[in-house]
Amino acid sequence: MAGPAADLAARLLSPLGDRWRHTVAVAARAQELAATVPAAERDLLVDAAWVHDLGYAPELAVTGFHPLDGARHLASQGFPARLCALVAHHSGARFEAAQRGLSRELSAFPLEDSPVLDALITADLTTGPQGQRLTFGERVDEILARYPPDSPVHQAIVLARPVLAAHVARAADRLTRLR
Repeated sequence: MAGPAADLAARLLSPLGDRWRHTVAVAARAQELAATVPAAERDLLVDAAWVHDLGYAPELAVTGFHPLDGARHLASQGFPARLCALVAHHSGARFEAAQRGLSRELSAFPLEDSPVLDALITADLTTGPQGQRLTFGERVDEILARYPPDSPVHQAIVLARPVLAAHVARAADRLTRLR
C-alpha cells in the first residue's frame, strides 16, 4: 500500500473493521484487473479502489450516501476530478442516488463509461463485505439479503443489476482476452 489515496483510506477506514477488510480486498482485486485498462490508467483504478468506500467514514458522512460523501471529500482535498467521479459513480451509484433524491448532487461528478469504471465495479462487486472473493451473482444476492426490500440500496441494486452485470462482463471479457 502506497500513495495518498491508500494512506487516506487507511486513516479513515481501518478503524471500521469489515469495511476496511473489504477495501483492502477490493484494492487487491483492482490490482489483478489493472491489466484490463490502459497502462496510463492503472494507478487511477487502484487509487479509486482504495477510496471507493471512503464516504462510510463517520466523519465524512454528510448526506449519508457514501459515494457522494466520499467524492465530495476527495474533491475538497484536491484529489483529481476523475478519481472523485469514479468514486461518486462506483457500482451503480446513480441508481441509488435516484432512490435517495440525490441525482442532482451526484451529477456534479461526470459519469464515464470506460474500462476503468468496468474494472472498479468488478473489483467491488466480486468482493464480499469481509473481503472474501465472491462471484457477481453471489455479491448481488448478499447485498439484497443484507438490506430490506424497502431500502434504497436494495431497490437500487434491483434496478441496476443488468447495468452492473454488463460492466462486470466487459471487464471479464477484457481479462479473458489477455490470457
